[in-house]
Amino acid sequence: MLTLKSPNGLAKAVVVLLAANVVFDVLLGAFDVRDLLADETVPYDVDALGPLDWVIASGLSFMVFLATATVFVMWFHRLRRNAEIWAPDLHTRTPGYAVGCWFIPFGNLWIPRSIAVGIWRASRWEPYAADGRGELRLLNGWWACWVVGTLVNWVSGQMYKTAETAGTWVMATRWSLVGYVLDAVAAVLAILVVRRLTSMQHTKATGMIPAAQ
Repeated sequence: MLTLKSPNGLAKAVVVLLAANVVFDVLLGAFDVRDLLADETVPYDVDALGPLDWVIASGLSFMVFLATATVFVMWFHRLRRNAEIWAPDLHTRTPGYAVGCWFIPFGNLWIPRSIAVGIWRASRWEPYAADGRGELRLLNGWWACWVVGTLVNWVSGQMYKTAETAGTWVMATRWSLVGYVLDAVAAVLAILVVRRLTSMQHTKATGMIPAAQ
């Protein structure tokens, strides 16, 4: 039997980790800007990993990303289990999908968003009421930035792999910079989504006067 569990502790950890991701996105984006502003007469070594400071920052960023993904999925699953108690018929997928959906190729570009919408509706004061105008704008904005950022990062990665000239390397770096910007924006919006959904569930679970939604 499912029982309500507070997501507050996990939410705080997710917010801290997402903020750390923003810091690394800004830092790595600054490295891209440095490269773009570098003297173009200096030949690019397309086989090199990069300056030591970039390698270190990139490695730390990846570790923070893994930690963030792990804790975020734990938080997401807890919210989905709580949502099952309040409005089980609002969901088309089991709580287990709140974890597994992130590992489904291509499906992870849209399935998590549909689960998040179900969580949002179940967590508000009136689960079966019609969506208010613009109610899902924050959620949709976060998801759009995350998906586009993911695709842009994939494109830049492929361009780096095939870059053979300074021109193609510069183009890949530009795409990479756009990816970092989108990642940072998505992380900021994710923080707002985490805080909002957590607040909605806390409000509902404790019977407090519902916050503005």
